[in-house]
Amino acid sequence: MASSPRPAATAAAHRRGLIQRPPSARAYLSAAAAVVPAQRAERRGGALTRVANTGPPPLHGSSRSRYVVAVEVNTSSPAALVTGGSSSPPPATVEEDEAGEERIRRRHRHLLSTVEGHGERGKYEEEKRIERMNGEAARVNNEFDLYVKLDGSWSAGVFLGDSPFSLEPIEHWGISKADGAAWPVANPVVTCADVEEAGFPSSFVAKPFLFLQGDAIYMFFETKNPITSQGDIAAAVSEDAGVTWQQVGVVLDEEWHLSYPYVFTYKNKVYMMPESSKNGDIRLYRALDFPLKWELEKVLLEKPLVDSVIINFQGSYWLLGTDLSSYGAKQNREISIWYSNSPLSPWIPHKQNLIHNTGKMLSTRNGGRPFIYNGNLYRVGKGQGGGSGHGIQVFKIEILKSNEYKEVEVPFVINKQLKGRNAWNGARSHHLDVQQLPSGKLWIGVMDGDRVPSGDSVHRLTIGYMIYGVVLVLVLVTGGLIGTINCSLPLRWSLPHTEKRSGLFNVEQRFFLYHKLSSLISNLNKLGSLICGRINYRTWKGRVYVVVVMLILVVLTCVGTHYIYGGNGAEEPYPIKGKYSQFTLLTMTYDARLWNLKMFVEHYSKCASVRDIVVVWNKGQPPAQGELKSVVPVRTRVEDRNSLNNRFNIDSEIKTKAVMELDDDIMMTCDDLERGFKVWREHPDRIIGYYPRLSEGSPLEYRNERYARQQGGYNMVLTGAAFMDHGLAFKKYWSKEAEVGRQIVDSFFNCEDILLNFLFANASLTSTVEYVKPAWAIDMSKFSGVAISRNTQAHYHVRSKCLAKFSEIYGNLTAKRFFNSRGDGWDV
Repeated sequence: MASSPRPAATAAAHRRGLIQRPPSARAYLSAAAAVVPAQRAERRGGALTRVANTGPPPLHGSSRSRYVVAVEVNTSSPAALVTGGSSSPPPATVEEDEAGEERIRRRHRHLLSTVEGHGERGKYEEEKRIERMNGEAARVNNEFDLYVKLDGSWSAGVFLGDSPFSLEPIEHWGISKADGAAWPVANPVVTCADVEEAGFPSSFVAKPFLFLQGDAIYMFFETKNPITSQGDIAAAVSEDAGVTWQQVGVVLDEEWHLSYPYVFTYKNKVYMMPESSKNGDIRLYRALDFPLKWELEKVLLEKPLVDSVIINFQGSYWLLGTDLSSYGAKQNREISIWYSNSPLSPWIPHKQNLIHNTGKMLSTRNGGRPFIYNGNLYRVGKGQGGGSGHGIQVFKIEILKSNEYKEVEVPFVINKQLKGRNAWNGARSHHLDVQQLPSGKLWIGVMDGDRVPSGDSVHRLTIGYMIYGVVLVLVLVTGGLIGTINCSLPLRWSLPHTEKRSGLFNVEQRFFLYHKLSSLISNLNKLGSLICGRINYRTWKGRVYVVVVMLILVVLTCVGTHYIYGGNGAEEPYPIKGKYSQFTLLTMTYDARLWNLKMFVEHYSKCASVRDIVVVWNKGQPPAQGELKSVVPVRTRVEDRNSLNNRFNIDSEIKTKAVMELDDDIMMTCDDLERGFKVWREHPDRIIGYYPRLSEGSPLEYRNERYARQQGGYNMVLTGAAFMDHGLAFKKYWSKEAEVGRQIVDSFFNCEDILLNFLFANASLTSTVEYVKPAWAIDMSKFSGVAISRNTQAHYHVRSKCLAKFSEIYGNLTAKRFFNSRGDGWDV
């Protein structure tokens, strides 16, 4: 019988009164006190009995013992030993199996007898035990974080299209919501962080399947538990056509690894056929309380099948999967087929088993649900993507009979971002499930993806330690060259020992071995005498050699450390409530700065949340199509006249709510952009910028960032590097009340950003600006002779004049905003 599901977090399940949210998995892992060894208890209604291991998770996970961490020794209730020290159990906990309960009672009685029987001494010993378990639980928590970092990049995204062969990422459809900032929503829509926030430890999610039920869309997927190092089956639900998802949590968890949760209906009942090859069979489960509770219906085949599907086609049921038990079976090149008149009836093997695909890059292993389109049956395959991992292939099944099978590959291209590691699926994908929505107008697909290639962490560790090895060799050689390390090995190492030996070697063999060792040491000493002391570090030339070698050692050490501890190199976006979005990057320039623009576009187009780039072209011949190298669409908007007001022209072709106004001479990291975008999504009614300024005094005087820091705050940010709601900001800028201000901007050819700050301040009594400190930023205008700010003193004088005029028209700016007041550490 299948284990029952863990607690879930969906609003629908809460309304039905079926489930309650469990305590956070991290809270369990961080807890400290007595440790109770416990085997897996069969869960019959949603209890999270597995909490933490006291050892590192097994890489291939066969050991399934558990250790449940309790916060304190509570002598009032044995339940406290598994509920974090509380005298009452956690919400939605169900009874343990009898053996598990008896172990807990015995442990509870032992603790009581220890404390009461030994008095103060017993209390002292138990306190020491708890202290040791504190450290153990902390170590497990650290290991949890490590495992999440190692394989936590797999996630799932949603695609929509008019057909299965014209799917586009959900962000390309521009779906917006009134209850969130920075729409449209963007992929990925389900990540391991979402599962963990629902109370279930997870290091990745993969192999998603959809199940449509009325207006609700359920997504079932594999989630890897980093504590047990095995796969479980989890689910999420969407009630808005796949735009947003609520986590249901883990719904099926067995003693062995589970994956590939293929869900289908038969005679008005819902079934799931997950991969259970680690258990040596393929099993069919029936939903008792969909989607939360499942019961084993039948073991279909006593074979370790992987990636199996059942389809009803031409009056028969067909089971397709890869049988790893077959002699000579290749994991990706061969499948086996069985047929039956019912999913519950005996299965008959196909006459052509094993079916082999001879194409070099083709794969017959399933990569998702087969689908019917225009009367034809198509099968999704898991294609090899060379060294970078997997891809998706689609095959048209031309013949499917009990004695014959034939399929051909058909063209299938899915639009995905070309941003490498900065894209959620930039390296590989190996699963696609596509179905037609009940409306019949659109098809929805769900695909998994990873931003790093297979084996990336091992590759980085290998290179890092190899570099460390080179550093060690260089240190030894350099030490020998300058004479600080003795280059001679003592010959006594090769002399025979006189003590009694075992019978492994006779006397002749031992003396022959010592002779060879003596010859080797002599040759090494000759080599050492040639290099030892060759460099005199007391001379200027010797010191130069030593300094150069030291610099090389420092550089190599830094590079090796980066490979080992620097992560996978991805600059990932920051979610808000588990959701991602995108923004439009807008820059204003002209022909004299084309070289700047080329670097600008190539760099920022690879940032994860950049949807497209708009170039406002103020003067001269615009760049030709294709001249700007970009992985996102670039649109050049040619203006009629050269005016700084053009920066904020209302543009109906902008497809995102957020716009990042960024001068083409400012270069910063993608991570800096992502942090600023996150802050803007938290404060969409404000201007979020990277360059704070302070306006104060009588008359008002324009002050730089250094002065603002000395005064402890700012009341303006430069819009040459700032996020804003373009619908709100551009409308303010082109309102009738701003007309005089725009004329002042044209007369000075300056101050358009100051004007926008005044317009925001004039419409609000609260803070209208937020500052985000970039990790680093290069202002290329300092190296150019065409920037309007190249003469800083004259530039600041003009801007002080603007302040005086704007304050007369629009009043004062808002009160000073203090540094480090937001609490996220990004405005220090």
